[in-house]
Amino acid sequence: MSQETATLAAYVANLKYDDIPPQVLERAKVLTLDFLGSAVRARRDAESTPSLLKMLEALALDGNGQSTVFGDSRTWTPAVAALLNGALGHSLDFDDTHADSSLHPSAPVVPAAFAIGEMVGASGRDVLTAIVAGYEVCCRLGNALDPTSHYARGFHPTATAGTFGAAAAAGKLFGLSKDQIIAAFGVSGSQAAGSLQFLVNGAWNKRYQVGAAAMNGVIAATLARDGFIGSTESVEGKHGLLVGYSDDAHPDKAVAGLGKVYETMKIGVKPYPSCRYTHAALDAIIAMRREHNLTPDQITRVEIGLHRNGITLTGDAATKRHPTSIVGGQFSMFFTGAVALDQGRFGWDDYERLGDAAIDTLADRFDVVQDDRLENGRTHPFGARVSITTDDGVHERLFADPSGEPASFPDAQAMQQKFLTLARPVLNKRADQLADAILSLEKFDRIAAATELGRQ
Repeated sequence: MSQETATLAAYVANLKYDDIPPQVLERAKVLTLDFLGSAVRARRDAESTPSLLKMLEALALDGNGQSTVFGDSRTWTPAVAALLNGALGHSLDFDDTHADSSLHPSAPVVPAAFAIGEMVGASGRDVLTAIVAGYEVCCRLGNALDPTSHYARGFHPTATAGTFGAAAAAGKLFGLSKDQIIAAFGVSGSQAAGSLQFLVNGAWNKRYQVGAAAMNGVIAATLARDGFIGSTESVEGKHGLLVGYSDDAHPDKAVAGLGKVYETMKIGVKPYPSCRYTHAALDAIIAMRREHNLTPDQITRVEIGLHRNGITLTGDAATKRHPTSIVGGQFSMFFTGAVALDQGRFGWDDYERLGDAAIDTLADRFDVVQDDRLENGRTHPFGARVSITTDDGVHERLFADPSGEPASFPDAQAMQQKFLTLARPVLNKRADQLADAILSLEKFDRIAAATELGRQ
């Protein structure tokens, strides 16, 4: 009988900082910094943030604690900090992605690691080890679920597999044994939830459910630390994650190469604050616009070919052609493509163009279709084919992968600049100090000396 749950739990329990290759640790720091930039900016800008804070106040969950919420001026209890940091960091849809599993690893994992790291007085080395453990668990479970099947069942893998990743990070910082981590995973199996129904009306569920994954991982690990008996075989069991959440699970992918092949190194970062399935098309549109000196008035039709997952999330013309909310825009190939074609770029502030008549007119010329060339023989689902028709002819490009994937991962300077662009309007000079701290996290004896720099 397979033992994926126990194998992953043993990996987390036994992982040591010195066992992790230096390049993996460096990548974990850069990914953490990238995530925190989104969290800081969303504390001020995300339209869903006030209702989250009011909910915590109404339920008396806003009590004082010692945990940092990045971009906030006060400290919170660990579970609430994990919830808020997870929700904030995912609100701009500007956080990292793991192509094979089609999930956002940092959003559930990093908030759980910082919340418990501050709680137990962990070192920077401890927190980095926990983050890598969390990345490996959630990415591998996402692979095993098979994202196409998982999406077809209506699930959001960042919220489902992400709960296990958050539990792994928190459990590692608590110093849990293999059996205790199995118990934490058992609790995670009861907590893992995340519906794609938010796509219908541009709802804020996506942000909340990722924050909830971070919080639930913290709760699961804390229960296990304190003797709670969680179910066993929560991954592979008769009613486990892989059975209940997928029609085409691949259990072997959960543990293949574990400890030797680092999924952490396969995590990509976003150049645009929108669904990752839009990015290769945006890269192509921006490149073609520049190369052929295209202007909107020249263009009669744009056809974008995507993987079927991209169609599910961003390509339904009936509901996504003219979005009216930021979430709707983040998941609209029509809107994001029209903005990129109109101005040759796409950034967070461009959501101000929702409802812009010029953008809506341009979006009417877009068609999004499934392209089998982006599925057959390819491991990554994030490619795109773009065909632009003008009075002078047709221009076409196929981008197998969007920019920011491992093969085109930005250098450290570019990553730091992305962070500062997001964080400086909120943290001012402290943004530079926080960036320096995160990029040298292993030097901190207590993580709190670094995280306090993220408070407004």
